[in-house]
Amino acid sequence: MAGHSKWANIQHRKGRVDAQRAKIWSKLSKAIIVAAQMGGGDPDANFRLRKAVDDAKAVSMPKDNITRAIKRGTGELGGGPVEELIYEGYGPAGVAVMCEIMTDNRNRTAPELRSLFSKHGGNLGSTGCVAYLFDRKGLIQFDAEKYDEEMITEIALENGADDVAAADGTLDVTCDPNDFQELLDAFRSKELEMEFSEVTQIPQTTVDVEPGDAKQALRLLEALDDHDDVQNVSTNLNITDEAMSED
Repeated sequence: MAGHSKWANIQHRKGRVDAQRAKIWSKLSKAIIVAAQMGGGDPDANFRLRKAVDDAKAVSMPKDNITRAIKRGTGELGGGPVEELIYEGYGPAGVAVMCEIMTDNRNRTAPELRSLFSKHGGNLGSTGCVAYLFDRKGLIQFDAEKYDEEMITEIALENGADDVAAADGTLDVTCDPNDFQELLDAFRSKELEMEFSEVTQIPQTTVDVEPGDAKQALRLLEALDDHDDVQNVSTNLNITDEAMSED
């Protein structure tokens, strides 16, 4: 869990300060399109769409952009469908990497990701090569300095959570993906501010590698996360403070 929560925190902080707002909006547009494709264009009746729209509003994405993305997803506007895919591979020292992808052109995306893996000492693998090392879970994080662990735990366990763990300055709540909506709504009803919330891939265990390999693996994760078609990156790398500070 620690490896994933550390990377989730890195992603979250990066999202706060990332000056490339257009890139963030592009990724969120795809999330809205896919959600509308799958469940229709009404956020009140489509939880996944409601969350995607909320995420877009949280980074000040214009209302017109949100509306266009919904209409594209429902087929009211042209542009073609957006596919949701998983790409798997290995980073330096064999660390496992999973990328959740949304793309309108998989023939473009796959070679670009293969090139990124290769450039940073890894390789893109076949379907299923590392998936068995991860569990798909809902993950909700709170600032551990802001909220009492006992209070968060009580709400979490009453609303379908599997576990609450303190890690890297956060309180990490995990749940089955089917319980994610109920749990998220429970926290929102209490007007609690969440640091991060997503259904994602969480490693069953994490691995330690040499600091140099860890640093190179972090560069791979960052490069993948910067790709326009990559929505989420997960790894079983134990991202230590030493690796973060290694020159």
